[in-house]
Amino acid sequence: MRYYKPIEIAKELEISTSALRHYESWGVVPLPERAKNGYRLYTKVHLAYFRCLRAMIPGFGFTLTYDVLRHIQNADMDHAFWLVNVEQAKLHEEKSNADQTLVLLQDPKLTTIKDKKIKNLMTIGEVAGITNVQTSAIRHWEKEGLLFPERAPENGYRLYTPVHVRQILLICNLRKTVYYLEKMKELVQAVEHHSIEKIKEVTENALISIHRRNRQQFNGVHKLMELCIEVGLMGYNEASLLKPNHSFDMEKDK
Repeated sequence: MRYYKPIEIAKELEISTSALRHYESWGVVPLPERAKNGYRLYTKVHLAYFRCLRAMIPGFGFTLTYDVLRHIQNADMDHAFWLVNVEQAKLHEEKSNADQTLVLLQDPKLTTIKDKKIKNLMTIGEVAGITNVQTSAIRHWEKEGLLFPERAPENGYRLYTPVHVRQILLICNLRKTVYYLEKMKELVQAVEHHSIEKIKEVTENALISIHRRNRQQFNGVHKLMELCIEVGLMGYNEASLLKPNHSFDMEKDK
């Protein structure tokens, strides 16, 4: 059996050997056997775990990646796959929202959203229903200085306009992207001043980030499948689908 030195794996993955030890201590890779001198004896299985780990983290994050690999160690492949599937579904929803936001922000009229009519003045409950955002989140953004709703003179209730709807949509689109509060304020104010080009640029950049994460996720899934084959969780027929088939009949293809 071929054994790998920690420095060999660390060099390939461009991490430190101490990082390998941390992954072991966190239980996300199987514990290796030890040589008589105490050195770790990493195998092809360990290499597959480490490759999968490093490939999944950029697209899925540390917590989910660790959870998935622990399920693989317990031979619970289906549970691991469904965890990944849920995360991919979330990213797809994020992209759909960004696509929709880009369209809505550039609509000068913005009279409806998903067949929900936008009025000139709306309550916080109405705005929450239209944008699919919790009222608590809208109030929080107001405290952060991102939103400035009007107030009804007779009772002081918050009143929101179509501009506020645009601002809420933009905040929803950007909150999962790394933006400082002051930068967010600048962008939200751009909606108020109808700076469409600035808003379009920001939303398109958010989409670029989503596309990048999508590619990272597929790379992680690819390594996860390789790991499942290496540890014997994939049946013969399932594993064969992932490998090139060179046994087809050339005569039939003529």
